[in-house]
Amino acid sequence: MKSITVLFAAIISVTSVFAGDFNYTMTEYAGSAMPYSIPSARAAYPDTLKPVMISHVGRHGARYPSSDARAMKLKSALLKADSLGSITPVGRKLLSIVDDVLTMCEGRWGMLDSLGMAEQEGIARRMYRSFPELFVRGRVTAMASYVPRCVMSMDAFTHQLAIEHRRMNIYTESGPVTSRLLRPFEVDSSYVRYREREPYHDIYERFFDDNAPVTPAVRALGDGCCATEKQLRDFALTEYGFLSSLGAMSYNVDIAEFMTEEEYSRLWSCNNLSQYLTRTASTVSKLPADIASPLLGEIINSIDSVITGHNDAYVQLRFGHAETLMPLLSLMHLPGCYYMTDDFSLVSRHWCNFRVVPMASNLQLILFRSDSGRMYLRTDLNEVPVDLLVGSEEIYVPWEKARKYLVDCLPGRMLGD
Repeated sequence: MKSITVLFAAIISVTSVFAGDFNYTMTEYAGSAMPYSIPSARAAYPDTLKPVMISHVGRHGARYPSSDARAMKLKSALLKADSLGSITPVGRKLLSIVDDVLTMCEGRWGMLDSLGMAEQEGIARRMYRSFPELFVRGRVTAMASYVPRCVMSMDAFTHQLAIEHRRMNIYTESGPVTSRLLRPFEVDSSYVRYREREPYHDIYERFFDDNAPVTPAVRALGDGCCATEKQLRDFALTEYGFLSSLGAMSYNVDIAEFMTEEEYSRLWSCNNLSQYLTRTASTVSKLPADIASPLLGEIINSIDSVITGHNDAYVQLRFGHAETLMPLLSLMHLPGCYYMTDDFSLVSRHWCNFRVVPMASNLQLILFRSDSGRMYLRTDLNEVPVDLLVGSEEIYVPWEKARKYLVDCLPGRMLGD
């Protein structure tokens, strides 16, 4: 094992090159665990357009950590350092927070918390007040993954809608029946094999070895912790994952007590690359995005059915996971959600998980009708309009043009067009 002094020197020499690479905030470095940012204003639409329907795909809101795995891994290493007499005051503070979280989360792991409920209620309130006519003319349908935090997100959202207008018709469903659309990462056999093979393993490991610092681990475990360099890096990444998740459960902690901004950003970049390689299209494989094809196909068909008058569900809501949205947004090539490169050190400059899938992240496809009867589609990501067509700045895209684009995104032209 290298000496701690040598490790510190190595990290200092590397970080001098890395420093300043990103211009993000400490809040953003929480990545996909970052709570939802409320838009400054809901986008207005021209008077010449009338809303026809909304197709919404959302991630569950802020939650307690999904399991006790990180907390227990940290606790085990910290207790070992304590038994060896190497644990530092920083390590003892971290251990105290770990114990607090273990107590607070008992019986609540992965559950939606009050912040997550407020996020969903806020999105529902803004949606209703922007398009009130859609909620009373026809039906509101909602489906959720069988995971409780998704069901609770659906419930919080639809409950707020019922508060806004008590006479709307709302139909909800959840359970394994929705997994083909909302949990394809679990049921798509090709993707399951892809994750088992890990063709991206060497790419990630090289990046991790080059970028993950050992210093946060040493700062907590101490010089005599008897850990290898890899174990120290693994501890630091686990520490990052644990600390970055606390804001979503409204547990406030000063990250600076445990790691510098640069260390935090380095560890975020490792987490960010991992999600990019496993959940989006890349030069390694397009399969992680292709698994969203059934969901995108269902969205296209549902919009068609409303246009033809065969469906009166003018508001269609779906509640899934970050792993639901990342593939879908990548498949659609939305700005900031799709990036191809062979230089994986550039990923964190162009694909940022905190922009793509913060807690309660959502995609809203909003259909409008002009006075002439022509249909137009607006695409909102996290309630902000974005360009749907690559290389175009059209916000309101004629439906026939938008439909062709979306169908072309499907591998093998699944709709048969």
